[in-house]
Amino acid sequence: MTPDQIALVQQSFRQVEATQEATAKLFYERLWQVDPSTAPLFARSDMALQGHKLMAAIALMVNGLSRPETVIPAAQDMARRHVAYGVTRAHYASVGAALLRTLRQSLGERFTPEAEAAWTAAYELLSAIMIEAAYNG
Repeated sequence: MTPDQIALVQQSFRQVEATQEATAKLFYERLWQVDPSTAPLFARSDMALQGHKLMAAIALMVNGLSRPETVIPAAQDMARRHVAYGVTRAHYASVGAALLRTLRQSLGERFTPEAEAAWTAAYELLSAIMIEAAYNG
């Protein structure tokens, strides 16, 4: 990722954080639309807590983009834990699609083609690290 892409992801995420509860709810709705097989992975009785964990994990990853030495180990550890929850390689593509759809809706016209390209690059980078750690490491 370029420094400009990192800055764009971080800046746009700050806008999303202002509505993080609604954004998390929207993300899970989009995820279950994109890939219904992901729904059983979540205990729906406490989706507010799950949404909080989601937004905290995204914040950790986004804020760490400018310091890869801090974010890579965290992403690898998270990926290894997700295997135990039943997450498969295929789920990473579903999560990426749901994330982009969520950002597009949450940010509206502020989700420019440049912002989408930056988020796509960030997600592809982090998901590749996570997949490698979970299934090949």
